[in-house]
Amino acid sequence: MRQALLSDIHGNLEALQAVLADVAKQNVDEIICLGDVVGYGPNPIECLELVMKKSKLTILGNHDQAAVVDPNGFNPIAFQAIQWTRKELNRGTSRAVNNRWDYINELPKSYQADKFLFVHGSPCDPTNEYVFHETVYDRHKMDRLFAKVPQYCFQGHTHIPAVFTPDCEFITPEDCDYTFSLGREKLMINVGSVGQPRDEDPRACYTIIDYDAKKIFFRRVEYDIETTVAKIYAISEIDNQLGDRLRSGR
Repeated sequence: MRQALLSDIHGNLEALQAVLADVAKQNVDEIICLGDVVGYGPNPIECLELVMKKSKLTILGNHDQAAVVDPNGFNPIAFQAIQWTRKELNRGTSRAVNNRWDYINELPKSYQADKFLFVHGSPCDPTNEYVFHETVYDRHKMDRLFAKVPQYCFQGHTHIPAVFTPDCEFITPEDCDYTFSLGREKLMINVGSVGQPRDEDPRACYTIIDYDAKKIFFRRVEYDIETTVAKIYAISEIDNQLGDRLRSGR
């Protein structure tokens, strides 16, 4: 059994298509999406419809939620982009529009299968809480987070792939040569971002769980960044910064 975990697609169609093409070569049985299919990027409809078709399970992200209700705590650039996204999702036939909104409205905030928990944000606040690198310096918060982890928690939200351990370690894909073994220790695993990486690697990122081998594999995939940037530049309601940052992965 192998699952591909995708997160934080953010309306980046070129990145999503490249990742799905890579997934197709990895002997993967199913795809799980950990949220933020929309927001920031220029192709929310196309990305949402691909996820609706390809993903066995999709978790609600904070940008997906913000497309339905006014966002809380969004900066002006993110707010403007989600307002445009909301209007964009209303394009098309009434049936297509209703299918999109029904899908988003029915997304679960978390899902647990045995010892595996899937969220967008954190095990304590599955939609909105960030678990950044610097969180490992807050022992109290780390203990609080791991108290909610059955054994493994897979998450997104920060756009930075990593493994967090109860001993306050932050292990990047480079640190573990892109492969990490799942033992008895509790873990929080950030699967990275498909559409807007922020770990200074502009390549799209996703993660594979191999249940038989008891390993996870971080995957990086090249995609046509400049096409996505050009689309963003052409949309006045999406700030050019959201295109510029794709080139540096920041």
